[in-house]
Amino acid sequence: MTELLFRDDPYLAEAEARVIAHTPEGGIVLDRSVFYPTSGGQPGDSGRLIWQEGVIPVATAVKAEGGHVALVPSEPVAMPPPGTLLRQQIDWTRRHRHMRVHTALHLLSVVIPLPVTGGQIGTDRGRLDFDMPDPPEDIAALEVRLNGLIARDLPVTESWITDDELLANPGLVKTMSAPPPMGQGRVRLVRIGQGADQIDLQPCGGTHVARTAEIGRIAFGKIEKKGRQNRRVTISLVD
Repeated sequence: MTELLFRDDPYLAEAEARVIAHTPEGGIVLDRSVFYPTSGGQPGDSGRLIWQEGVIPVATAVKAEGGHVALVPSEPVAMPPPGTLLRQQIDWTRRHRHMRVHTALHLLSVVIPLPVTGGQIGTDRGRLDFDMPDPPEDIAALEVRLNGLIARDLPVTESWITDDELLANPGLVKTMSAPPPMGQGRVRLVRIGQGADQIDLQPCGGTHVARTAEIGRIAFGKIEKKGRQNRRVTISLVD
């Protein structure tokens, strides 16, 4: 399996790695990755690989067989052969915006405590789809509450539980459309706040900021009806 460096430190923007394989689709598999692969509504990281023969621009990262991460070049280039030692660098500005949006969406699920039926993370905005038969009466009040939670500067931390422990606590799962990342024997939980100040705890494999104040101010967009009971709520980074 690829060592997931972003899991241990989401603020790590570059690291050395060694090429261990190429995928049939033209991806480059490294032994360790700072690149987050597309999953859970969060886009894969872009960036570049630097090696003795030159620089390879990376368009995105995806999951590959065997628990690996494959980096997809943005243009046809000569591939570094297996065994090559190189330096990987992500587009940190883009990644950090994904982290801010992702944590903000977790807070959105606190402000709107309804089952989540879908979601997507972008560099400027994100959205959650809720099982929401009727639209909220006061969107401005929701925006004030969300920004109030952000301003509390709550810590964002992680812990792990076993698959069986998660199955015994189904209330931890908020998202109806995408099951938690299970199958490895344990599941990562992302916690916002601690002790009496804990406001959210849910399974998540994505990258997040360390404290909520790092998100910055959030603005609500329009709320769209997406089916008989589903409504899409979009939020955006103000800066």
